Amino acid sequence: MRILRAAEHAMLTQRGHLFHWVPVCLAMGIGGFFVLRFEPSGMMLAGAAALAGALWLLGRHIDEAFRPIPFALVLMLAGALLAAVRAHSVAGPVLGWRYYGPVEGRVVALDRSGSDAVRVTLDRVVLERVSPARTPLRVRVSLHGDGAGIDPQPGMRVMTTAHLSPPGGPVEPGGFDFQRHAWFNRLGAVGYTRVPLVGLEAAQDGWSLATFRLRMAMSSHIRAALPGDVGGFAAAVTTGDRSGISLATLDTLRASNTAHLLAISGLHMGLLSGFVLGLLRLVLAAIPGAALHWPVRKIAAAGALVAASGYLALSGGNVATERAYVMAAVALCAVMLSRRAISLRAVAMAAIIVLVLRPEALLGPGFQMSFAATVALVAVFGWMRGGVLTRGPRWIQPFVAVMVSSAVAGLATAPIGAAHFNTVSHYGLLANLASVPLMGLLVVPAAVLAGLLAPFGLDGIGLWLMGLGLRWILAVAAWVSGLDGARGYVPGPDPWVLPLIALGGLVVILWQGRARFGGLAAMALGVVLWAGADRPAALIAEDGGIVGVMTAEGRALSKDKGAGFVAQNWLENDGDGADQPRAAARWQGPETAPRTKLATVGQVELVHLIGKRALARFGRCTPQQVVVVSITPEGPLGDCDVYDPKRLRRTGAIALVQGREGIRLRTARQVAGDRMWSGWAR
Repeated sequence: MRILRAAEHAMLTQRGHLFHWVPVCLAMGIGGFFVLRFEPSGMMLAGAAALAGALWLLGRHIDEAFRPIPFALVLMLAGALLAAVRAHSVAGPVLGWRYYGPVEGRVVALDRSGSDAVRVTLDRVVLERVSPARTPLRVRVSLHGDGAGIDPQPGMRVMTTAHLSPPGGPVEPGGFDFQRHAWFNRLGAVGYTRVPLVGLEAAQDGWSLATFRLRMAMSSHIRAALPGDVGGFAAAVTTGDRSGISLATLDTLRASNTAHLLAISGLHMGLLSGFVLGLLRLVLAAIPGAALHWPVRKIAAAGALVAASGYLALSGGNVATERAYVMAAVALCAVMLSRRAISLRAVAMAAIIVLVLRPEALLGPGFQMSFAATVALVAVFGWMRGGVLTRGPRWIQPFVAVMVSSAVAGLATAPIGAAHFNTVSHYGLLANLASVPLMGLLVVPAAVLAGLLAPFGLDGIGLWLMGLGLRWILAVAAWVSGLDGARGYVPGPDPWVLPLIALGGLVVILWQGRARFGGLAAMALGVVLWAGADRPAALIAEDGGIVGVMTAEGRALSKDKGAGFVAQNWLENDGDGADQPRAAARWQGPETAPRTKLATVGQVELVHLIGKRALARFGRCTPQQVVVVSITPEGPLGDCDVYDPKRLRRTGAIALVQGREGIRLRTARQVAGDRMWSGWAR
């Protein structure tokens, strides 16, 4: 009875603070849907909806103290159902084979690939000898050709000859699932071409294409006025076009933890909205009698909302920008309704809107880092406002606010960034303290000034001022990234580690009462589990093109070039800063024949045969061997486990894990399951 009374008291203490948990419960349901290894049937989804209705009725007839419990379960089921509806609503054909031939479509997106090649996304796709019912809704093609061709323009219908293939699965079991990512972006095929593009039709009309053309035109104008990486940086923060930034500069920004300044996210949207809000208030206050008779603050908030909406349309409306816009809009609407603009309730409302519209955003680092930073900042500054923490004397408060903001946001997002990108910027706080204030004081106001002066042909003034601030930020990034030990590497955690740390942090911030400190224990447990995570003893790529074996020096790769994307991801997930040639030099196993690699993993001898000649020279294998072949053999190789491209298409990438009972094989298909976006061969 004492435990029951204590639980009742704890639940009653949460009155007035339960709304903060609504997005948390929705997120748990959404996460549960994506964790499933099978696709729930329509009957199962209907049963979940019926169960949610029953729990809702139950919640209305039980004791008030425990009423939130069934309602929380209802929200979890609602989150799972939202994710299911969203997954079915974006369904489209996925290419089931490798295709080479003519590709025709309309340009709807332009960006750059990891190899710095221009990349076009096409819709209204036409493939030779492929029926419309089997043709993907969208394909993405990297342009690697050196020949002259048309410059792709938004809305233009183009044609080329390209290699296309289905979106690849995880590079290792439990890794990033590109198949799922492509499904929600309606990408049914990806590939490349070395043939120049041919224009078939001029750019078509339409609101989305018109804004796309405006974005690219503005980006070109900005880069013409500010050449080099400075212009690419300016285009990125104004139009969302990051194609003008070199890979070297991008790596420098990442090493200094200032790459977030490139993305149009909460920082930029907040700075723009805040600047426009303050500017409009000053202008209206200067009008005689306006401040006495008009609701100046509310009018300024409405104007800032219009500016934020224009910024959203101009930036292309990607997920990160949509999320930032929702948060800014909630805050500005709160001002217009005479409510507190910055509060945990406003953050919760923004999270609910994003999760309802795009449940899949929960899985991305952008959503996680954005809301982690926002929740932490609102909580810490709320404690300061309540007197729990102090800012010091008035003259030092602005500096303290900037330092606290950077430190809190950095600490809140550090575990998420480390889990997703496997890097830690040791001097990121220093770089952000030297860069973020200038972003708000010079860069964003200069961008607004350039926009206001553009109709008069005087936007060069604002762009020049913007360039001054961006040159400083790039100089700071270069200096910080050049310091000894500027970047550290950490191995990827097990799947449950990051949710455990996040839930612990939410308990600390959102729960009322002493039990909140139990969240610290959950966070500590997550860190311990992360530190004790073991990486696979060996990894096999999903096409058999490369193998990686763990050694005392780090993972040794069977190839020094080729399969670079897979190799890079393996090394990053190991927390290894080596490049592919260095990792290939670690291979110590004997090479009995050219392009034949051998390694011992526990009681298993791993053999990698690279190409036709290695396969032709290889004799018969033994039962203790696992043979990986980069091409499919014509006949059996002996009494052993053979993984060729045909078999790997059914299993996905493979990990050899050292356990108490010896080496066991774990496939990407076993971990990811068979979902509607999975492209496993049958």
